[in-house]
Amino acid sequence: MIEMAKTKTGATSAKEFTWDTIKWPQVEEQVRRLQMRIAKATREGRYGKVKALQWLLTHSLSAKLLAVKRVTQNTGGKTPGVDGIIWQTQKQKMAAAMSLKRHGYRPKPLKRVYIPKKAKGHRPLSIPSMICRGHQALHLLALEPVIEMKADKNAYGFRPKRSAVDAIDQCFIILSRKNNAQWILEGDIRACFDTISHQWLQDNVTMDKDILRKWLKAGYIEKNTFHLTERGTSQGSIISPTLLNATLSGLEATVKAVSTSFDKVHISVYADDFIATGATKEVLEEKIKPAIEAFLCERGLELSQEKTRISHIKDGFNFLGFNIRKYGDKLLIKPSVESKNSFLKDIRDTIKKNKTAKTENLIRLLNPKLRGWTNYFRHVVSKETFSYVDHNIFKSLWKWASYRHPNKNATWVKDKYFRTQGFQHWIFRAKVPTKDKETANLDLIKASRVAIKRHVKIRAEATPYDPRFNDYFKQRARSKARDYVGKPDPMELGLMKA
Repeated sequence: MIEMAKTKTGATSAKEFTWDTIKWPQVEEQVRRLQMRIAKATREGRYGKVKALQWLLTHSLSAKLLAVKRVTQNTGGKTPGVDGIIWQTQKQKMAAAMSLKRHGYRPKPLKRVYIPKKAKGHRPLSIPSMICRGHQALHLLALEPVIEMKADKNAYGFRPKRSAVDAIDQCFIILSRKNNAQWILEGDIRACFDTISHQWLQDNVTMDKDILRKWLKAGYIEKNTFHLTERGTSQGSIISPTLLNATLSGLEATVKAVSTSFDKVHISVYADDFIATGATKEVLEEKIKPAIEAFLCERGLELSQEKTRISHIKDGFNFLGFNIRKYGDKLLIKPSVESKNSFLKDIRDTIKKNKTAKTENLIRLLNPKLRGWTNYFRHVVSKETFSYVDHNIFKSLWKWASYRHPNKNATWVKDKYFRTQGFQHWIFRAKVPTKDKETANLDLIKASRVAIKRHVKIRAEATPYDPRFNDYFKQRARSKARDYVGKPDPMELGLMKA
């Protein structure tokens, strides 16, 4: 195997080798080492050194290889931009990595498409070309350590090792006790990605300014017509979420600066959604909301007056698909009614669209949806909701099975599509062949069988770019692996012989 030679700086030389001979652990370690140095320089306020290390990282072969790997393995890796090019073969990927050079790079316009919103209407999505995605992924490796060091402690969206469940658990911490704040400001930023000020980004984001300017001014093509971009970052670009985090960094310090401990002001942020707590409605109306509006205005953003509201905890509020409300003195967090209904609608639509599909294929379509949805909500008070979901899915499946066999009675339909095991009844199943030429049961996941387990929130100050937390993240990874719902289950994977 051809080795990748290292320079004194830790970068990889351009010695000839092929994509399938790359030692990825070695590549990742080289990139990681430079990222840790960038983060350390940022903590120390040595921004001259930060820029020098960023230049070194973005010109290293290891970072270029890792950037191409990320782009091609991403879920959108098979979606081309305006040039129709995608990187599929090993030769194309290697050539792409070698082509990621700053000199002579000119971004291509983005391809504009529209995707439906959960509510009415459509959301614009701008798709960069593969070469632009590669450059963005490369510079993201150098930018992310800087943003992590500057990010608010209680910001959880689009950050490594953090999730929406951490943001929800922060809500529990700041609202669950009797002496906690009783009023909540639900913040909604109007068209956040589309309205960020280009000038603010160029003045405040620590990265190659020329490259950033080119991305921001690349424009987009819609219906064969070129349009200029005067503000905002494209939804669909790899680096846009990190640019959003850079834009909103400092929000927590802003609200703390205009309040006192008696105001009980705390914040939980996930991407462009956030909530702020206050001891009284007046605190939120007269202090916090004006401070947030001024903070956003400086960055070209504004609150949506229609969606931003102030609520009492006894009335409850929705955040990230959860409903958070106090019943008496007890705070309960549940899946919101909207989340439940939206999920069931998706399941029903999937079943209706597959009226003639094999039972096995239908189960393989539904199981990932059920697994993902239950994993997201399994950390809160969801048992009753999970049972409700199971009941409604059963009704849809019974209708689906009865439609396929209009001349058969209920007993026949039950025996063909459902089975019993132990105390589990009405398990929707399909008989599938096994390697030893026998048959096994491939079962549909039951939401009510998913155990409810409390999530342990990440420490507010923890970041993977600080060596002080290395052991902490290793411990969290071990704990998460033990609790993961996606472990092989004989009833789901069809390993139980029929």
